[in-house]
Parts: sequence; C-alpha cells; structure tokens
Amino acid sequence: MQRGIYLRPTGLLPAPAGDGSLWGGLPLAGGWLCFTAIEIRNRRPAGGERDGRIFSLGEFSEREWGRDTLPAADLFEAFRRPRGRLAGLTLDRPRIMGIVNLTPDSFSDGGRLASVDAAVAHGLKLVDEGADILDLGAESTRPGSQAVPVDEELRRMLPVLAALRERSDVLISVDTRKAEVMRRAADAGADILNDVSALSHDPDALVAAAETGLPVVLMHALGDPKTMQDNPVYEDVLLDVMDYLERRIVAARAAGIPAERLIVDPGIGFGKTLAHNLALMSGLAMLHGLGVPVLLGASRKRFIGLITGVEAADARVAGSVGAALAGIAQGAQILRVHDVAATRQAVDVWMAATTGRVECDRPLGPAA
Repeated sequence: MQRGIYLRPTGLLPAPAGDGSLWGGLPLAGGWLCFTAIEIRNRRPAGGERDGRIFSLGEFSEREWGRDTLPAADLFEAFRRPRGRLAGLTLDRPRIMGIVNLTPDSFSDGGRLASVDAAVAHGLKLVDEGADILDLGAESTRPGSQAVPVDEELRRMLPVLAALRERSDVLISVDTRKAEVMRRAADAGADILNDVSALSHDPDALVAAAETGLPVVLMHALGDPKTMQDNPVYEDVLLDVMDYLERRIVAARAAGIPAERLIVDPGIGFGKTLAHNLALMSGLAMLHGLGVPVLLGASRKRFIGLITGVEAADARVAGSVGAALAGIAQGAQILRVHDVAATRQAVDVWMAATTGRVECDRPLGPAA
C-alpha cells in the first residue's frame, strides 16, 4: 500500500479543547490543538505541482484538483475526528508513559532495575511523578541488541507485572514482540501491548494480540534491532513510515483488532539517521491522518546526543523534554519517557501557558 497523495495538518495552534474557531481553524483529533492549513505531499517523480504547497482551509475546501484528491478525503476527516479512550484513558490532553526497563542491556539504564523490588519501586515512583501508563520492557531492542528467549523474557516480566498490578491501578503496557509474552502478560493484568515490530516479528503475534482484546501500539522499525542502524535508506522517510503504519493497521484490523484499539509510533531511532529522525519529528502531525492516537518515544535517544553533544544517555533529560514538547506541539497524544517528573512538569506548564487553562490530575498548590 502506497498513497499517491498525502496531507499534513499545519498552522497548528493551541486552543482550549482544540476549538480553533477563533483562529479560523479546525480541531485536531479532539485534542488541545487546531489546524488552520493543509500541506499537500505526493510521490510523483517530479514532485508534482502541489508537492509541499500549503493551503489555507478555505483554499483547500474551495479548490478542485480532480480525482487524485479523493483518496486524501479520509486523511482530512481523520484529522478532525476525536480519538476515543485508550483503556479507559481520555486523550484530550497529553499522556505520559513511563519506561520501566527490566533488561540488563538497555541503552540508557540497563541493569539498574535488576530485582523485582527495585523495578516495582521505580514503577510506583513514576506513578507518583505523574505517569499515566507504565511500559514494562524485558527485552532490549536498542541498536545492535540480541534477541532474548521467551522463557527469559517472561522470567523478567511477569513477577514485576504481578507486583505492580497488586499495588497500583495504573495502566500497564508490555513492550514485547512475542505472541506468548503478549498472552501471558494479558492474563497477568496488562492493559496495553507495545510491539516495536508492529506485530510483524512473531508470525502468531497478530492472532495473539487480537485474542487478548487489548489496545496495541504499532511501531515502525527498519529491519531487526541487531542491524537496523546499518545504513538505513528511505525514499522519503515521512511518507514511507506513514505507508508502513497504514499497512500494519490494515493487517491488524484484518486479524480482528479494531482501529479503536490501535496506536501508532514512528519509531524514532529505530533504523533512522539523525536526518530521518528530524524529518519525522518535524512532520509528525501527518500521522494523525491514520485516524488513531500517536505515541512518540524520543526520550534519551542518540539523536538528542548528536544535536546537543551530550554523550551519556541519562544526561539527556533537558533534550528529551524538548523533544516531548515538540511532540505535543504536533498533537502526539502519548509521550514514552524515562524522566517522568521533568516531562510532566514541562507538559503541564506548556499546556497551561498555551491554552490558558490548567488541566491536571493533581491538586493545585497555593496561588502565587
């Protein structure tokens, strides 16, 4: 599946409840932004006369370009359609997914949570700091990583999942590529499945994910983690990722997973150069045309170090917060982060300062 024409909502402005009437805009995905213009992209060999052109909403609705615009109508409608709840969680404001790495070889904090007690304590700390979701990962998928046997992944995952489920009602996501882990995690109380291969790594994953009845994050990655950073090449990374994720949505729906249970992730750092990552970050709003929530996982990634010159992953907190704010400025509904407290504080202030309203789940302090 490859589209001939693509739309990207642009002229994005924060507005209470996404009501853009003051700016002559339309609400974006039922969230906190409105869009006031549309960029048109296509894959014509010569770029096409409209490629990269931006039209106001008035121009877009008034002009007729022939039949080749008809396939874009679904994209435009998807931009406007509010997103439903995710495992009961509303997506009318940014939600934070806190990372709990249970692996000895994660790129940022591998081995730090080696015991069940340490992992559970860290997860509960992230909840106290404002995480809406915890994402448990028991197999590292960093560049160059080796696959982990199913039994080992379950050994690392299930005790932590069970202990967290017993002590907290926070939503728990399980980061796995394996059908058996998906099934066992669902039985143990997981709320969301998060697959970096978009249910393509394990031949049984589509069926298993459908059987669980859980929401699923479909992420784009170019190749296997072991080799994905070996000279990744795209025709156009934003359009290629859009097409891939659309194909995986079609596959998931054909397997019995409704669109209402799907989330997409562009896969920052998974088979991408610095230029690829920046193109995806700057064009992220295009993915709202898929009609499902968008998750951004840019926390502590290598591209932040390349931009800032900060070598140590755990020292990239400020850069990670910057990436998170760039994401919500394009309507990303879920931010997958290591540093929950810093991200939560920045997001709350950004939302309050740009929309003029304070919206959070915690009691407000005394007035300044």
